[in-house]
Amino acid sequence: MRVPAVLLVFLTAMAGGCAGPPAPIDNVQNAKGARGEVVNLNAAGEFAADADTAVAYDRKLAPEGAQASVSVESSEGQTRTSLVVEGLLPQHHYGAHLHAKPCGDRPDDAGSHYQHHPGRIDPGSEIWLDFTTDTEGAGRASARNDWALERAKLPGSLVIHAQPTTTSGPQAGQAGPRIACLTLA
Repeated sequence: MRVPAVLLVFLTAMAGGCAGPPAPIDNVQNAKGARGEVVNLNAAGEFAADADTAVAYDRKLAPEGAQASVSVESSEGQTRTSLVVEGLLPQHHYGAHLHAKPCGDRPDDAGSHYQHHPGRIDPGSEIWLDFTTDTEGAGRASARNDWALERAKLPGSLVIHAQPTTTSGPQAGQAGPRIACLTLA
């Protein structure tokens, strides 16, 4: 059964996504005054070749009807990111990262990976959300980073890649071709 992308965002938010339970309301309110503001970024949609915010670049790996929802919450010195996908290839391992710029007509329009610590390529500086789809093409991933997003330097998109992220060596951070993109808002 397919779930509309908007419902995926709602369900992810209500369940706390894979990132665990949301911070207590008192802490979120205190974060605005004492330790900086709360930053929330979200995106959801069905991937299309001619879309502005949910773009498919490879119809083999992001088939017609594939969709995703991503939620980023940053406060109190932490950033929590949750991703839910469905309709992708069954039992396939994908890489996914937040990127610096919004999606565009070409895969490279989203720019490089968002890096909290410029020049550092690892899951402590970047947001890596690799996942493996189940037999129906659904998957989920989450990440927690021990730093808060800065309003002046926010990521612009989530990019899904054809392969899992290489975690070490000279190819660290690479995950193959970009197959789909969601612009964050």
